[in-house]
Amino acid sequence: MKNRKNLVTLVLIWLGWFSIVYGFQTLVTARLDLVRPDTSVFWSASETMPDSNEGKIYLLEPFLNRQVAWDSEYYVGIAVGGYDDPAAGTVINPTNGATLIKNYSFFPLYPYIMHAVMLPLVIFGLNAIATASLAGVIVSLLGTLAGMIALWELTHDYLDEDGAFRAIFYLLIFPTGFFLAQVYTEGLFIGLSFWCLLLLKRQKLLWASVLAVFAAWARAHGVLLAIPIGIAWLSQFDWKKNVIKQFNWEKALNLACVFLPLAAYLAWRYTAMGEGWAMLQTALFGRGFLLLDVTVTDWIRAFQYAIEHPQGLVYFGIEVFTILVSMVAAFWFLRREPQIALYSLAIIIFSVFSGSALSMARYMLVAPANYIFLAHLGRHRAFDRVWVIASILIMGMSATLFSFDMWAG
Repeated sequence: MKNRKNLVTLVLIWLGWFSIVYGFQTLVTARLDLVRPDTSVFWSASETMPDSNEGKIYLLEPFLNRQVAWDSEYYVGIAVGGYDDPAAGTVINPTNGATLIKNYSFFPLYPYIMHAVMLPLVIFGLNAIATASLAGVIVSLLGTLAGMIALWELTHDYLDEDGAFRAIFYLLIFPTGFFLAQVYTEGLFIGLSFWCLLLLKRQKLLWASVLAVFAAWARAHGVLLAIPIGIAWLSQFDWKKNVIKQFNWEKALNLACVFLPLAAYLAWRYTAMGEGWAMLQTALFGRGFLLLDVTVTDWIRAFQYAIEHPQGLVYFGIEVFTILVSMVAAFWFLRREPQIALYSLAIIIFSVFSGSALSMARYMLVAPANYIFLAHLGRHRAFDRVWVIASILIMGMSATLFSFDMWAG
Protein backbone atom coordinates (compact mmCIF):
# COMPACT_ATOMS: atom_id res chain seq x y z
CA MET A 1 0.00 0.00 0.00
CA LYS A 2 1.68 3.18 -1.25
CA ASN A 3 -0.30 5.64 0.85
CA ARG A 4 0.85 5.34 4.46
CA LYS A 5 -2.19 7.27 5.69
CA ASN A 6 -4.53 4.63 4.24
CA LEU A 7 -2.52 1.86 5.89
CA VAL A 8 -2.73 3.62 9.25
CA THR A 9 -6.48 4.00 8.77
CA LEU A 10 -6.83 0.28 8.02
CA VAL A 11 -4.85 -0.64 11.12
CA LEU A 12 -6.98 1.67 13.28
CA ILE A 13 -10.19 0.13 11.86
CA TRP A 14 -8.77 -3.33 12.57
CA LEU A 15 -7.82 -2.42 16.16
CA GLY A 16 -11.19 -0.84 16.82
CA TRP A 17 -13.09 -3.72 15.21
CA PHE A 18 -11.59 -6.59 17.19
CA SER A 19 -11.60 -4.54 20.41
CA ILE A 20 -15.32 -3.92 19.98
CA VAL A 21 -16.02 -7.56 19.06
CA TYR A 22 -14.16 -8.83 22.13
CA GLY A 23 -15.76 -6.16 24.30
CA PHE A 24 -19.19 -7.09 23.01
CA GLN A 25 -18.60 -10.79 23.70
CA THR A 26 -17.57 -9.91 27.25
CA LEU A 27 -20.50 -7.58 27.87
CA VAL A 28 -23.17 -9.79 26.36
CA THR A 29 -22.17 -12.81 28.44
CA ALA A 30 -22.10 -10.66 31.57
CA ARG A 31 -25.47 -9.08 30.86
CA LEU A 32 -27.47 -12.02 29.48
CA ASP A 33 -28.04 -15.70 29.91
CA LEU A 34 -29.58 -17.84 27.20
CA VAL A 35 -32.19 -20.53 27.58
CA ARG A 36 -30.78 -23.94 26.74
CA PRO A 37 -30.75 -26.06 24.68
CA ASP A 38 -30.23 -24.58 21.22
CA THR A 39 -32.52 -26.23 18.66
CA SER A 40 -31.20 -24.46 15.55
CA VAL A 41 -30.05 -27.70 13.86
CA PHE A 42 -30.87 -31.40 14.10
CA TRP A 43 -28.28 -32.33 16.73
CA SER A 44 -27.63 -29.04 18.56
CA ALA A 45 -29.99 -29.72 21.48
CA SER A 46 -27.83 -32.53 22.86
CA GLU A 47 -24.64 -30.46 22.42
CA THR A 48 -25.85 -27.27 24.10
CA MET A 49 -27.05 -28.46 27.50
CA PRO A 50 -25.48 -26.90 30.64
CA ASP A 51 -23.19 -29.91 31.05
CA SER A 52 -22.41 -30.50 27.35
CA ASN A 53 -18.79 -29.32 27.64
CA GLU A 54 -17.94 -31.39 30.69
CA GLY A 55 -14.69 -33.24 30.10
CA LYS A 56 -13.76 -31.08 27.10
CA ILE A 57 -10.68 -29.55 28.69
CA TYR A 58 -9.89 -27.26 25.75
CA LEU A 59 -13.27 -25.55 26.01
CA LEU A 60 -13.23 -25.01 29.78
CA GLU A 61 -10.20 -22.73 30.18
CA PRO A 62 -11.57 -19.34 31.40
CA PHE A 63 -8.96 -17.24 29.57
CA LEU A 64 -10.37 -16.10 26.17
CA ASN A 65 -13.15 -18.62 26.69
CA ARG A 66 -15.64 -16.55 24.69
CA GLN A 67 -13.39 -16.84 21.63
CA VAL A 68 -13.13 -20.64 21.92
CA ALA A 69 -16.06 -22.85 20.96
CA TRP A 70 -16.93 -25.79 18.72
CA ASP A 71 -14.06 -26.40 16.25
CA SER A 72 -11.75 -24.22 18.36
CA GLU A 73 -11.46 -27.18 20.71
CA TYR A 74 -9.49 -29.13 18.12
CA TYR A 75 -7.26 -26.28 16.98
CA VAL A 76 -6.26 -25.60 20.58
CA GLY A 77 -5.92 -29.33 21.23
CA ILE A 78 -3.63 -29.90 18.24
CA ALA A 79 -1.52 -26.88 19.17
CA VAL A 80 -1.09 -28.20 22.72
CA GLY A 81 -1.04 -31.98 22.36
CA GLY A 82 -0.69 -32.76 18.65
CA TYR A 83 -2.99 -34.78 16.42
CA ASP A 84 -2.72 -37.90 18.59
CA ASP A 85 -3.55 -36.04 21.78
CA PRO A 86 -5.16 -38.57 24.18
CA ALA A 87 -7.42 -35.81 25.50
CA ALA A 88 -9.08 -35.42 22.09
CA GLY A 89 -12.38 -37.13 21.52
CA THR A 90 -12.79 -40.12 19.25
CA VAL A 91 -15.38 -41.40 16.81
CA ILE A 92 -15.99 -44.86 15.37
CA ASN A 93 -15.78 -45.16 11.60
CA PRO A 94 -19.10 -46.86 10.69
CA THR A 95 -17.59 -48.44 7.56
CA ASN A 96 -14.84 -50.47 9.29
CA GLY A 97 -15.27 -49.96 13.05
CA ALA A 98 -11.89 -48.18 13.37
CA THR A 99 -11.46 -45.63 16.16
CA LEU A 100 -10.58 -42.19 14.79
CA ILE A 101 -9.25 -39.26 16.82
CA LYS A 102 -11.37 -36.20 16.06
CA ASN A 103 -8.30 -33.95 15.78
CA TYR A 104 -7.66 -35.46 12.36
CA SER A 105 -10.77 -33.67 11.08
CA PHE A 106 -8.82 -30.43 10.76
CA PHE A 107 -6.08 -29.11 8.51
CA PRO A 108 -2.61 -28.64 10.03
CA LEU A 109 -1.38 -25.14 9.15
CA TYR A 110 -3.43 -23.07 11.60
CA PRO A 111 -2.79 -25.18 14.74
CA TYR A 112 0.88 -25.62 13.79
CA ILE A 113 1.34 -21.86 13.48
CA MET A 114 -0.47 -21.52 16.80
CA HIS A 115 2.04 -23.94 18.32
CA ALA A 116 4.95 -21.89 16.96
CA VAL A 117 3.44 -18.64 18.26
CA MET A 118 2.97 -20.24 21.68
CA LEU A 119 6.74 -20.49 22.20
CA PRO A 120 7.45 -16.79 22.86
CA LEU A 121 4.14 -16.37 24.71
CA VAL A 122 5.37 -18.49 27.63
CA ILE A 123 6.73 -15.24 29.11
CA PHE A 124 3.17 -14.41 30.19
CA GLY A 125 3.10 -17.42 32.53
CA LEU A 126 -0.20 -18.78 31.25
CA ASN A 127 -1.00 -22.47 31.23
CA ALA A 128 -0.67 -24.35 27.93
CA ILE A 129 -4.35 -24.14 26.95
CA ALA A 130 -4.57 -20.42 27.70
CA THR A 131 -1.36 -19.82 25.78
CA ALA A 132 -2.69 -21.73 22.78
CA SER A 133 -5.92 -19.72 22.87
CA LEU A 134 -3.95 -16.48 22.92
CA ALA A 135 -1.80 -17.72 20.04
CA GLY A 136 -4.93 -18.64 18.11
CA VAL A 137 -6.50 -15.19 18.30
CA ILE A 138 -3.17 -13.54 17.44
CA VAL A 139 -2.84 -15.67 14.29
CA SER A 140 -6.48 -15.04 13.34
CA LEU A 141 -6.23 -11.30 13.87
CA LEU A 142 -2.96 -10.86 11.99
CA GLY A 143 -4.33 -12.96 9.14
CA THR A 144 -7.42 -10.76 9.06
CA LEU A 145 -5.30 -7.60 8.94
CA ALA A 146 -3.30 -9.04 6.04
CA GLY A 147 -6.55 -9.95 4.27
CA MET A 148 -7.90 -6.43 4.81
CA ILE A 149 -4.83 -4.87 3.21
CA ALA A 150 -5.01 -7.20 0.22
CA LEU A 151 -8.76 -6.63 -0.22
CA TRP A 152 -8.26 -2.87 -0.09
CA GLU A 153 -5.70 -3.11 -2.89
CA LEU A 154 -7.94 -5.41 -4.94
CA THR A 155 -10.98 -3.16 -4.52
CA HIS A 156 -9.21 0.13 -5.06
CA ASP A 157 -8.76 -0.69 -8.75
CA TYR A 158 -12.54 -0.91 -9.25
CA LEU A 159 -13.76 1.74 -6.84
CA ASP A 160 -12.30 4.83 -5.23
CA GLU A 161 -10.70 4.96 -1.78
CA ASP A 162 -14.06 5.26 -0.06
CA GLY A 163 -15.27 2.19 -1.94
CA ALA A 164 -12.19 0.23 -0.89
CA PHE A 165 -12.77 1.13 2.75
CA ARG A 166 -16.42 0.13 2.41
CA ALA A 167 -15.33 -3.30 1.16
CA ILE A 168 -13.09 -3.70 4.21
CA PHE A 169 -15.87 -2.61 6.54
CA TYR A 170 -18.38 -4.97 4.92
CA LEU A 171 -15.90 -7.84 5.36
CA LEU A 172 -15.56 -7.12 9.07
CA ILE A 173 -19.31 -6.81 9.66
CA PHE A 174 -20.42 -9.66 7.39
CA PRO A 175 -23.03 -11.78 9.23
CA THR A 176 -20.28 -14.25 10.15
CA GLY A 177 -17.45 -11.71 10.25
CA PHE A 178 -16.85 -12.21 13.97
CA PHE A 179 -15.29 -15.61 13.13
CA LEU A 180 -12.29 -13.67 11.82
CA ALA A 181 -11.46 -12.80 15.44
CA GLN A 182 -12.08 -16.22 17.01
CA VAL A 183 -9.91 -19.34 17.25
CA TYR A 184 -11.01 -20.42 13.78
CA THR A 185 -9.17 -20.62 10.44
CA GLU A 186 -11.07 -17.88 8.59
CA GLY A 187 -8.71 -15.05 9.55
CA LEU A 188 -5.56 -16.89 8.52
CA PHE A 189 -7.19 -18.15 5.35
CA ILE A 190 -8.29 -14.78 4.00
CA GLY A 191 -4.83 -13.42 4.75
CA LEU A 192 -3.28 -16.12 2.56
CA SER A 193 -5.94 -16.32 -0.16
CA PHE A 194 -6.58 -12.59 -0.63
CA TRP A 195 -2.84 -11.94 -0.89
CA CYS A 196 -2.56 -14.76 -3.40
CA LEU A 197 -5.18 -13.00 -5.55
CA LEU A 198 -3.41 -9.66 -5.16
CA LEU A 199 -0.06 -11.13 -6.22
CA LEU A 200 -1.75 -12.65 -9.25
CA LYS A 201 -3.06 -9.22 -10.15
CA ARG A 202 0.54 -8.00 -9.94
CA GLN A 203 1.56 -10.92 -12.20
CA LYS A 204 3.70 -12.60 -9.54
CA LEU A 205 2.56 -16.16 -10.18
CA LEU A 206 5.32 -17.91 -8.28
CA TRP A 207 4.78 -16.03 -5.01
CA ALA A 208 1.02 -16.30 -5.42
CA SER A 209 1.32 -20.09 -5.79
CA VAL A 210 3.48 -20.27 -2.66
CA LEU A 211 0.71 -18.60 -0.66
CA ALA A 212 -1.81 -20.92 -2.33
CA VAL A 213 0.19 -23.91 -1.09
CA PHE A 214 -0.10 -22.68 2.48
CA ALA A 215 -3.79 -21.91 1.97
CA ALA A 216 -4.30 -25.51 0.79
CA TRP A 217 -2.84 -26.68 4.11
CA ALA A 218 -5.13 -24.34 6.05
CA ARG A 219 -8.48 -25.52 4.67
CA ALA A 220 -9.91 -27.37 1.68
CA HIS A 221 -10.92 -24.16 -0.10
CA GLY A 222 -7.24 -23.40 -0.63
CA VAL A 223 -7.05 -25.92 -3.48
CA LEU A 224 -9.49 -23.75 -5.43
CA LEU A 225 -6.83 -21.04 -5.76
CA ALA A 226 -5.53 -23.14 -8.67
CA ILE A 227 -8.43 -21.62 -10.65
CA PRO A 228 -7.32 -17.96 -10.52
CA ILE A 229 -3.67 -19.03 -10.89
CA GLY A 230 -4.63 -20.97 -14.03
CA ILE A 231 -6.53 -17.97 -15.43
CA ALA A 232 -3.52 -15.74 -14.72
CA TRP A 233 -1.29 -18.19 -16.59
CA LEU A 234 -3.62 -18.26 -19.60
CA SER A 235 -3.75 -14.47 -19.67
CA GLN A 236 -0.02 -14.39 -20.41
CA PHE A 237 -0.72 -15.48 -23.98
CA ASP A 238 -1.92 -13.38 -26.86
CA TRP A 239 -4.65 -15.71 -28.16
CA LYS A 240 -4.88 -13.87 -31.46
CA LYS A 241 -1.38 -15.10 -32.32
CA ASN A 242 0.33 -18.47 -32.52
CA VAL A 243 0.27 -19.76 -28.94
CA ILE A 244 2.96 -22.42 -29.47
CA LYS A 245 5.49 -19.82 -30.55
CA GLN A 246 4.82 -17.86 -27.37
CA PHE A 247 5.55 -20.83 -25.12
CA ASN A 248 8.95 -20.66 -23.39
CA TRP A 249 10.70 -21.84 -20.24
CA GLU A 250 9.23 -19.03 -18.15
CA LYS A 251 5.68 -19.94 -19.13
CA ALA A 252 6.49 -23.61 -18.49
CA LEU A 253 7.65 -22.70 -14.97
CA ASN A 254 4.52 -20.64 -14.43
CA LEU A 255 2.39 -23.58 -15.60
CA ALA A 256 3.89 -25.63 -12.78
CA CYS A 257 2.70 -22.90 -10.40
CA VAL A 258 -0.88 -23.61 -11.45
CA PHE A 259 -0.66 -27.13 -10.06
CA LEU A 260 1.21 -26.32 -6.85
CA PRO A 261 -1.92 -25.87 -4.65
CA LEU A 262 -3.32 -29.19 -5.85
CA ALA A 263 0.06 -30.91 -5.42
CA ALA A 264 0.35 -29.53 -1.89
CA TYR A 265 -3.13 -30.73 -1.03
CA LEU A 266 -2.51 -34.21 -2.45
CA ALA A 267 0.88 -34.47 -0.72
CA TRP A 268 -0.93 -33.93 2.58
CA ARG A 269 -4.11 -35.82 1.64
CA TYR A 270 -2.28 -39.13 1.17
CA THR A 271 -0.40 -38.99 4.44
CA ALA A 272 -1.84 -40.70 7.51
CA MET A 273 -3.04 -37.28 8.61
CA GLY A 274 -4.88 -36.67 5.36
CA GLU A 275 -6.37 -40.16 5.27
CA GLY A 276 -7.74 -39.60 8.76
CA TRP A 277 -9.20 -36.27 7.65
CA ALA A 278 -10.97 -37.85 4.68
CA MET A 279 -12.48 -40.64 6.79
CA LEU A 280 -13.65 -38.22 9.46
CA GLN A 281 -15.21 -35.85 6.94
CA THR A 282 -17.46 -38.73 5.90
CA ALA A 283 -17.93 -40.46 9.24
CA LEU A 284 -18.31 -37.39 11.47
CA PHE A 285 -19.48 -34.53 9.27
CA GLY A 286 -21.08 -36.26 6.28
CA ARG A 287 -19.05 -34.14 3.88
CA GLY A 288 -17.17 -34.94 0.70
CA PHE A 289 -16.39 -33.79 -2.82
CA LEU A 290 -19.46 -32.64 -4.80
CA LEU A 291 -21.86 -35.07 -3.14
CA LEU A 292 -24.89 -34.00 -5.16
CA ASP A 293 -27.39 -36.65 -4.01
CA VAL A 294 -26.34 -36.39 -0.37
CA THR A 295 -26.46 -32.61 -0.52
CA VAL A 296 -29.99 -32.49 -1.94
CA THR A 297 -31.18 -34.94 0.71
CA ASP A 298 -29.60 -32.93 3.51
CA TRP A 299 -31.00 -29.61 2.28
CA ILE A 300 -34.48 -31.13 2.03
CA ARG A 301 -34.11 -32.37 5.60
CA ALA A 302 -32.87 -28.91 6.65
CA PHE A 303 -35.89 -27.17 5.13
CA GLN A 304 -38.28 -29.67 6.73
CA TYR A 305 -36.59 -29.15 10.08
CA ALA A 306 -36.67 -25.36 9.72
CA ILE A 307 -40.41 -25.36 9.06
CA GLU A 308 -41.02 -27.11 12.38
CA HIS A 309 -38.42 -25.28 14.51
CA PRO A 310 -38.34 -21.44 14.68
CA GLN A 311 -34.66 -21.39 15.69
CA GLY A 312 -33.84 -23.60 12.74
CA LEU A 313 -35.81 -21.32 10.43
CA VAL A 314 -33.66 -18.37 11.48
CA TYR A 315 -30.42 -20.33 11.21
CA PHE A 316 -31.07 -21.85 7.79
CA GLY A 317 -32.57 -18.58 6.59
CA ILE A 318 -29.22 -16.87 7.23
CA GLU A 319 -27.42 -19.74 5.49
CA VAL A 320 -29.55 -19.39 2.35
CA PHE A 321 -29.35 -15.59 2.42
CA THR A 322 -25.55 -15.52 2.48
CA ILE A 323 -25.37 -18.12 -0.31
CA LEU A 324 -27.66 -16.01 -2.51
CA VAL A 325 -25.65 -12.84 -1.83
CA SER A 326 -22.44 -14.67 -2.68
CA MET A 327 -23.83 -16.10 -5.91
CA VAL A 328 -25.07 -12.72 -7.11
CA ALA A 329 -21.70 -11.17 -6.22
CA ALA A 330 -19.73 -13.82 -8.11
CA PHE A 331 -21.85 -13.56 -11.28
CA TRP A 332 -21.83 -9.76 -11.13
CA PHE A 333 -18.03 -9.74 -11.00
CA LEU A 334 -17.56 -12.39 -13.70
CA ARG A 335 -16.94 -10.01 -16.60
CA ARG A 336 -15.00 -7.52 -14.56
CA GLU A 337 -12.52 -9.91 -12.95
CA PRO A 338 -12.90 -13.62 -13.83
CA GLN A 339 -10.08 -14.68 -11.50
CA ILE A 340 -11.84 -13.42 -8.38
CA ALA A 341 -15.34 -14.22 -9.64
CA LEU A 342 -14.65 -17.84 -10.62
CA TYR A 343 -12.71 -18.47 -7.42
CA SER A 344 -15.61 -17.10 -5.37
CA LEU A 345 -18.09 -19.14 -7.41
CA ALA A 346 -16.01 -22.29 -6.84
CA ILE A 347 -16.10 -21.64 -3.08
CA ILE A 348 -19.89 -21.47 -3.25
CA ILE A 349 -20.31 -24.60 -5.37
CA PHE A 350 -17.87 -26.80 -3.46
CA SER A 351 -19.31 -25.63 -0.12
CA VAL A 352 -22.98 -25.96 -0.97
CA PHE A 353 -22.52 -29.41 -2.56
CA SER A 354 -20.22 -30.80 0.13
CA GLY A 355 -23.01 -33.00 1.50
CA SER A 356 -24.11 -30.92 4.49
CA ALA A 357 -26.34 -27.85 4.75
CA LEU A 358 -24.45 -26.50 7.78
CA SER A 359 -21.86 -23.71 8.13
CA MET A 360 -22.61 -22.14 4.75
CA ALA A 361 -22.66 -18.55 6.05
CA ARG A 362 -19.18 -19.07 7.51
CA TYR A 363 -17.90 -20.63 4.30
CA MET A 364 -19.24 -17.70 2.27
CA LEU A 365 -17.16 -15.37 4.45
CA VAL A 366 -13.97 -16.22 2.52
CA ALA A 367 -15.41 -15.43 -0.96
CA PRO A 368 -13.76 -12.12 -1.94
CA ALA A 369 -16.26 -11.11 -4.63
CA ASN A 370 -18.83 -10.50 -1.87
CA TYR A 371 -17.14 -7.39 -0.55
CA ILE A 372 -16.30 -5.74 -3.87
CA PHE A 373 -19.89 -6.28 -5.00
CA LEU A 374 -21.36 -4.98 -1.75
CA ALA A 375 -18.97 -2.00 -1.81
CA HIS A 376 -20.22 -1.23 -5.32
CA LEU A 377 -23.83 -1.26 -4.09
CA GLY A 378 -22.74 0.74 -1.06
CA ARG A 379 -22.16 3.80 -3.23
CA HIS A 380 -25.88 4.33 -2.75
CA ARG A 381 -26.41 5.77 0.71
CA ALA A 382 -29.68 3.98 1.34
CA PHE A 383 -28.18 0.56 0.59
CA ASP A 384 -25.10 1.33 2.67
CA ARG A 385 -27.10 2.26 5.77
CA VAL A 386 -29.57 -0.59 5.44
CA TRP A 387 -26.86 -3.23 4.82
CA VAL A 388 -24.75 -2.02 7.74
CA ILE A 389 -27.68 -2.16 10.16
CA ALA A 390 -28.81 -5.61 8.98
CA SER A 391 -25.35 -7.15 8.83
CA ILE A 392 -24.20 -5.85 12.21
CA LEU A 393 -27.39 -6.99 13.94
CA ILE A 394 -27.12 -10.49 12.46
CA MET A 395 -23.42 -10.66 13.31
CA GLY A 396 -24.15 -9.50 16.86
CA MET A 397 -26.75 -12.23 17.28
CA SER A 398 -24.38 -14.88 15.95
CA ALA A 399 -21.47 -13.62 18.06
CA THR A 400 -23.73 -13.79 21.12
CA LEU A 401 -24.67 -17.39 20.37
CA PHE A 402 -21.03 -18.35 19.81
CA SER A 403 -20.02 -16.68 23.09
CA PHE A 404 -22.52 -18.86 24.94
CA ASP A 405 -21.35 -22.03 23.12
CA MET A 406 -24.54 -22.14 21.08
CA TRP A 407 -24.41 -23.16 17.43
CA ALA A 408 -23.52 -20.23 15.16
CA GLY A 409 -22.15 -22.08 12.14
